[in-house]
Amino acid sequence: MIVKLAVSALLLAGATAAQAATEPDFKPIIDLRLRYEGVDQGGFAKNADALTLRARAGFDLKIAPATRILVEGEGLLGISNNYNSTTNGKLLFPVVADPQTIELNRLQIQNKSITNTTLTAGRQRINLDDQRFVGSVAFRQNEQTFDAVRVETSPVKNLRFDVTYAWSNRTIFGLDSQIAHINGDNIFAQAIYASPIGTLTGFGYWIDQDAPTRQQFSSATYGARFMGKQPLGKASSIGYILSYAHQQDAFENPRDYSTDYYLAEATLNLGGAAVAGGYEVLGASSGAAFTSFQTPLATLHKFQGFADKFLTTPGNGIRDAYGSAGYAAKNVGPFDSIAAIAVYHDFHSDRASQHYGSEINLRLTAKIAKYLLELRYADYSADSFAVDTKKLWLSVDYVF
Repeated sequence: MIVKLAVSALLLAGATAAQAATEPDFKPIIDLRLRYEGVDQGGFAKNADALTLRARAGFDLKIAPATRILVEGEGLLGISNNYNSTTNGKLLFPVVADPQTIELNRLQIQNKSITNTTLTAGRQRINLDDQRFVGSVAFRQNEQTFDAVRVETSPVKNLRFDVTYAWSNRTIFGLDSQIAHINGDNIFAQAIYASPIGTLTGFGYWIDQDAPTRQQFSSATYGARFMGKQPLGKASSIGYILSYAHQQDAFENPRDYSTDYYLAEATLNLGGAAVAGGYEVLGASSGAAFTSFQTPLATLHKFQGFADKFLTTPGNGIRDAYGSAGYAAKNVGPFDSIAAIAVYHDFHSDRASQHYGSEINLRLTAKIAKYLLELRYADYSADSFAVDTKKLWLSVDYVF
């Protein structure tokens, strides 16, 4: 892996060897988050109480007119450790997947010497579209990054290509985990076209999970996504998203399956208020267990509820009907901005006619200067899947 990083860095650095040296442009990176997470979950005699502090520090250095190097370390400290971090052995508590760790979070070199093209190599953060298939899992204290080479280019107006080869994903579980990193030949490819009515993205994701406990997540996924927004008046608009994908087993996956994904969502914006509704399906194919649509590299906390009951799609798939209402405003009292949203989910299986349960999510954020304050709450009511679970988060973020 180190050799691959070094070779990639040398290739990109070579693209600017003929450029005249310039005075370095140095930008420090400081990113802190203090968070409390409490979990009340059925089946556990004890509740989880996790108070953790995450710190990231590093720099972004301009070494030539079109080339930058970014280095960022990350440390996570458990201040109150009454929780199962997945690596601390505290199995009497519910899971809060924020294990203590110290690691290299990002190490990348980026070059823009080719017109309308960005080349990035090394350990990097990758967020594609809404992160349904590939994301950095920024909600967790230790984010997901990728050892990868990425090319983003726009050869003509309104058309863009984004192609990544990633040979390892560094997971959220920290250095002490058996899956601290998962190797594989991953390819993420997108073609994006912007039109007056919306953005159309065609994509292909080949996910190769080499770890023995993760091979069943290896897959090939092809699909398309259309997203747009149209004004309805001076301060009103309607937004829409449609997406479809087909997935099948690939690489060393021992399962044989083929299934589909669908999403339809609409949002009505009325000034600072917004209401939205959507329907998302991760299908299940016929056959043995674990033949459902999986998205192992996604920012999964964004989907199917904050309680994280569906991080792995159930064998019978999932149908999520959801609705939300929210409000956002700027310059409220001492705050630069505030925002509040409430979401309701109703979960069913894609096959076998099961009602999994329902969930209520609440989120309140307030920004003041470089600080972001957040309160988040989840209440999952189980019917035929998992157990009743309540979660509460209180956090303060500081980004320099």
